[in-house]
Amino acid sequence: MHGVRSATPQTSPDVSLSTFDLLRYAPNPSPLEPQTNSINPIAIQIEKLTMPFPQRTIGDDKVSALGLGCMGMSFGYTSYGGYDDAASLEVLTWAADHGITFWDTSDVYGPHTNELLLGKWFAETGRRKEIFLATKFANTMKDGQMLVRGDAPFVKEACAASLARLGVECIDLYYQHRVDTNTPIEETVQAMAELKKEGKIRYLGLSECSERTLRRAHAVHPIAAVQLEYSPFALEIESDQTNLLKAARELGVKIVAYSPLGRGFLTNTIKSRDDFDPKDTRVSHPRFSEEHFGENLKLVETLSGLAKKKGVTPSQLVLAWVLAQGEDFIPIPGTKRVKYLEENAKAVDVKLSKEEELEIRKEIEKVGGGKGERYPPAMLSKCFGDSPEL
Repeated sequence: MHGVRSATPQTSPDVSLSTFDLLRYAPNPSPLEPQTNSINPIAIQIEKLTMPFPQRTIGDDKVSALGLGCMGMSFGYTSYGGYDDAASLEVLTWAADHGITFWDTSDVYGPHTNELLLGKWFAETGRRKEIFLATKFANTMKDGQMLVRGDAPFVKEACAASLARLGVECIDLYYQHRVDTNTPIEETVQAMAELKKEGKIRYLGLSECSERTLRRAHAVHPIAAVQLEYSPFALEIESDQTNLLKAARELGVKIVAYSPLGRGFLTNTIKSRDDFDPKDTRVSHPRFSEEHFGENLKLVETLSGLAKKKGVTPSQLVLAWVLAQGEDFIPIPGTKRVKYLEENAKAVDVKLSKEEELEIRKEIEKVGGGKGERYPPAMLSKCFGDSPEL
């Protein structure tokens, strides 16, 4: 059965000896020698090698508390060196080695190239069983226009194509990426449930759906997770207007938080619109527009000040804050470089007191959160999507 059951790290970048060697050469204290409270550095290294990455649950599976969003490796984010498959494969290996084993992709990333990249890693490493793999369907192109489909034949075709590109027999978590406003969600979920019966997927998920669509879908077959944007810039799921967080918790559906670092803005490394490559998709997002960039930078700088006070990086503070929202939250920050993945991974060790968590929320509310919509109008219209009635 696919899906990770244990996320014990296999290697450590700062230890040259294997676990076997460390155990073999660790000094055994003589019973005649007095014991002291001195620290054995080799024992510490062994603990670092064997300490599992924190986990949360999706369905009956344990998954890493921090996932890995893979989109930017192949799609959308052309700034900062563009795409580098070799570097991305290194990121995937580092993630697997250190217990970050919940990976997220989609057939639309590229399109298709991101799934192919992960498929290459699986083929080269033979480590498929270590990874809890999520991918998505629904977005497709016709005559140069993006369409959203959830009709049963398309669901089956899309899954078969993703399985082939990924080179796997089963997808652990299969999401409808956006809601088809022409196809009742009941038809879509029924097709997904059939895929599960056929052993092609293990869990069903939705992304950017409305509360009503989530409830209708869940009535056909349990929805394991809903993927939604969530960060200090994007708190819409908490609002009475969407009611999504409340509904998800009522149904026992986990929240997979995408763009938890505000598409990189909250890392405090983006200081100007000039930092972006002209082809970078973020240039077209209102939150990064000339009108709103300066105002949003104020929130970034405020949070960075709190991070400095805490002795952590802005990314680590924000991810720790998202994790602190509840055990049902699993953020999936993306990166194309090992150094940033390593930085993000340390967020699980950042413990926020209730007072610190509330202080961060107070600062977010003080500036009114993020300014500008999170997507351009055409893309925003597909968020919190409603399905037509049967």
